[in-house]
Amino acid sequence: MVLRSIAGSRRFGRRAAALALTTALAAALPGPVSSAADAATAAAPARPTAYVDPLIGTANGGNTYPGANLPYGMIGWSPTSTRGDQTSTGAANGYEYGATRLRGLSLTHVNGAGCNPGAAGDVPIMPFVGDVTSSPSADTTDAVYAANFSHADERAVPGRYSVGLDSGARADLAVSQRAGVADFTFPADKPANLLFRVSNSLNGSEDAEVRIDQARRKVTGSVLTGAFCGRRANGGVNNRKSYYRLYFSASFDRAFSSTGTWKDGTLSPGSTTGGGGEGYATGADRAGRGSGGYVGFDTGSDNDVHMRLGISYVSLAGAEENLREEIAPRASVEKVAEAGSRAWDRELRSVRVGGGSDAQRTAFYTALYHSLQQPNLVSDRDGRYPGMDGKAHRIERGQGAQYSNFSGWDQYRAQIQLLALLKPRVAGDFAQSLYNFAEQNGGVWDRWVHINGPTHVMTGDPTAATLATFYAMGVRNFDYRGAFDSLAKQATVPHPDGLSDAGCPGQCTGQRPNLAQYMTSGYAAQDVCHCWGGAAETLEDSVADDALGRWAKLLGRDEQAAHFADRGGWWRNVYNPAATDGAGTDGYIQARNLDGSWVTPFSPGSDRGFAQGTSATYTWMVPQDVQGLAEAMGGREVAAHRLDGFFHKADGSWSVKGGDALRYDPTNEPGIHAPWLYNALGQPWKTQATVRQIVDTVYGTGPTGLPGNDDLGTMSAWYVFSVLGIYPQTPGSADLLLGAPLFPHAVIDRPGRTDIVIDAPAADATHAYVGGVRLNGRTHDRSWTDGGLLRTGGTLKVTLATEPNTTWATAPAGLPR
Repeated sequence: MVLRSIAGSRRFGRRAAALALTTALAAALPGPVSSAADAATAAAPARPTAYVDPLIGTANGGNTYPGANLPYGMIGWSPTSTRGDQTSTGAANGYEYGATRLRGLSLTHVNGAGCNPGAAGDVPIMPFVGDVTSSPSADTTDAVYAANFSHADERAVPGRYSVGLDSGARADLAVSQRAGVADFTFPADKPANLLFRVSNSLNGSEDAEVRIDQARRKVTGSVLTGAFCGRRANGGVNNRKSYYRLYFSASFDRAFSSTGTWKDGTLSPGSTTGGGGEGYATGADRAGRGSGGYVGFDTGSDNDVHMRLGISYVSLAGAEENLREEIAPRASVEKVAEAGSRAWDRELRSVRVGGGSDAQRTAFYTALYHSLQQPNLVSDRDGRYPGMDGKAHRIERGQGAQYSNFSGWDQYRAQIQLLALLKPRVAGDFAQSLYNFAEQNGGVWDRWVHINGPTHVMTGDPTAATLATFYAMGVRNFDYRGAFDSLAKQATVPHPDGLSDAGCPGQCTGQRPNLAQYMTSGYAAQDVCHCWGGAAETLEDSVADDALGRWAKLLGRDEQAAHFADRGGWWRNVYNPAATDGAGTDGYIQARNLDGSWVTPFSPGSDRGFAQGTSATYTWMVPQDVQGLAEAMGGREVAAHRLDGFFHKADGSWSVKGGDALRYDPTNEPGIHAPWLYNALGQPWKTQATVRQIVDTVYGTGPTGLPGNDDLGTMSAWYVFSVLGIYPQTPGSADLLLGAPLFPHAVIDRPGRTDIVIDAPAADATHAYVGGVRLNGRTHDRSWTDGGLLRTGGTLKVTLATEPNTTWATAPAGLPR
């Protein structure tokens, strides 16, 4: 057993080390392949996982995690780090590259969420070298029952994670969708224990339990938790509540030499049952609380421990069935990892790119990897899942699985479009999942759903925009008529929660806050809106309503289509043509009061009336009516000149890395579509230049390779679209804006449909501009395509140039809306 396990770890270590070396060398490469001709014929990688680096985004606030997961998987087995406070973590979502001390390997994670500590991080399992002589919960500074590690001893590839600790212990993990296996290796002839810190989820817990079955060599238990964003100052107290219970069942290939449990400060050696929660506070209010159990092993003749584990959000029996069905009884880490790698390769082959440098492929396939980590399974193998009403439910007839983790405000701008494009079946199941949750929640569609919890985080009505986009992009495997009716009702019938300030500003309970006032005034009044910010709420609802109008039109519901299309133009009610920056630029989005007055004082760099952004950013957040916005500003030329100032400093130099309240911020969602607005303003070459500047300077390889919170794949999806040279025009539409591809060749796989092929033979570091486009062999003089490309597939042939073509796609009649 020892030799087999160590050999497997060494093979994994050699492959991962080779990947790390390749990535490091690729980062130093000056550019793509030697010539355009070579690039055009370069084959797509047979194993795209070879170009994935899960450590990208683990620094610079990307909030990704490097642990083992599968596409849309339930389990995400990854470290929970510490900086010396057991009631917090070293970073959001449990991992940050600069925090090299960990207190366990937790079973669940969320990719890139912005709240710190984030969500989940359930049941950290810690390989501990030494005798357990005190309660780990009493180790409030993580001085004893945690361990340092070096990144030189850490390896991460899709589906597998390994780390060696300074204590001498090592963990090697691999997963299926709902289960996993691990080899824990300990120093010979030293005390060896595994700690199950059942109460120590990232946000704390209400309750937890652990049971140790010595005869069957099993450890089982659960944790009752939730509280996503519950520690935020702007309304987080509203979320200090439980909404899900995670169950786990772990079995071992060898007997335990010792057992024990703990609760709070009391250690109970020899005990086999225990429990108790920590609460959702932090610091001194939670320090020293919690429970768990441990099992010890004799390392005198065998220093390797093999563990198999399953999880479920429904029951312990569900966890055990998930394990039994997904991982064979004697499966090694190596075998499970190989299956996981194949699963990721299948998923990543959804887009096959040819040419480019190794660094560009690494950035691309890692972005695709991050984009396709969610939504996440919450249903068991038997189809049961936890409902939003707290009861167990079974998936609907025809539904493949129940999914969750919907970061709506973030995802509706890019990630859900990529999901619909590449994985329409998953998108449909996700849409049905959200509808199921809404039906269990009294007809209320929550804007940020974690597992089965309505967390209310952020603002607007992103589910309307999301499902309308799914339908427009051809997704049909959900009850789209029932879902539309339900979302239309939420948008037109006031709900009592809309008058509550609970959770405000960041987690307001009302999903369409003060809807009666909104429908009467045509805007969300800052002084009575019960929302994060009246101006932001108006813009978000305008986008959502426009999307509902487009959906209604596709459904043949003309009266509703006209109603919602009209409401999609209510952004005009918060556009103040007299608002000024004091330096000659007039016309900005500005919050208003109920009496119609503008909220003052006004500054375009202020966030008053907005959510995680300023007026300077939100003024551009009208993707559904760019021509109308340009007209309000004084015409397309004026709007384009203003947009120039959004991406450049006064001296003409670029300003696209964030940190300036008056300019583009690539780290957050309200403005990420802005580089593509030039297409509608008749100056598409500026979109090409701006997107390439962001791609080249803001994204990259290594831990800092993302600009900020990945937000459940959103920032990664922006990158995937942008380097392919296409981008979704607006929610509720299948239209795509066109730009300059980074790769000479790309194929978007469309199961059951004709593929979309994007050929740009001259693509390289110097050819950043579109010289011309042919669509299915015909000259295409527009900087966008309608939904026909998605419906029928086809080929885009893009001629690239080193200088801007200021005549292509500029005719006013052919501009995007």
